[in-house]
Amino acid sequence: MEHRTKPWQGVMVATALPLRDDLSVDFDAYAEHCRWLVENGCDGVVPNGSLGEYQTLTPEERAKVIETAVAAVGGPNVMAGAGAYGAAESRRWAEQAGEAGCGSVLLLPPNTYRADERAVIAHYREVAKAGVPIVAYNNPYDTKVDLTPALLAKLHEEGLIVAVKEFTGDVRRAYEIAELAPGLDLLIGSDDVLLELAVAGAVGWIAGYPNALPASNVALYKAAVARDLETALPLYRALHPLLRWDSKTEFVQAIKLSMDVAGRHGGPCRRPREALTDEQAAVIRAATEKVLAEGLR
Repeated sequence: MEHRTKPWQGVMVATALPLRDDLSVDFDAYAEHCRWLVENGCDGVVPNGSLGEYQTLTPEERAKVIETAVAAVGGPNVMAGAGAYGAAESRRWAEQAGEAGCGSVLLLPPNTYRADERAVIAHYREVAKAGVPIVAYNNPYDTKVDLTPALLAKLHEEGLIVAVKEFTGDVRRAYEIAELAPGLDLLIGSDDVLLELAVAGAVGWIAGYPNALPASNVALYKAAVARDLETALPLYRALHPLLRWDSKTEFVQAIKLSMDVAGRHGGPCRRPREALTDEQAAVIRAATEKVLAEGLR
């Protein structure tokens, strides 16, 4: 079964952004990283998400990240993060993504304002004017705004969104979304519920841990969406001690450390993110070394 028919489907990696020791962006390393992910089976990249530390970038850096990703893997394979403080700013980022040739954008609801339903719909209407397919990002833990299945159905019915990145971890929502908005694509939004959401009908994964271990995670995703549990379950069990870090506060630092352990350059993070504690680092390092020793890459 073909696992990808639209540019926002398949394994789209929310890319970590390689920083030098002085915390400047290493754009050459980022371009190489994007190419490496696609060469190892991933379908595309999602730059300027929270994993890419977009909140800490200057506007010039943020624009260059998108241009670098497009040049590396082709615009249709890029889903640009368009999160911003206001709808007008998000629209500008969506327009920039469209001008760069991106296949879609990933859009949070208002993320510094506890918006009601009217404000959420108005926000998506404004950004939709850019004319780029929008993937809604439901992360009520950080935004304090919940894109419920009923609200997603309204956004989809109006033609404002094509898919949703579901990050709540509540697998039950998959079935309600399918009932209320059968044409809306469900994308796995947190690594540690990959198998459950794939079985429930997800057609894509906005993924974190493929930054460090792309081949084994792509194999897991393909087996999961094919409902090949004989293949998927052992992989899922082996990788889950790492995948669960995608839902923790320190997910950026964790994934970057796993990249370093796996021989990729993850590097430091910009503040406000601080370095992992020694205890956290030891747990992540040991879990990464274990799967590498088992031959997972």
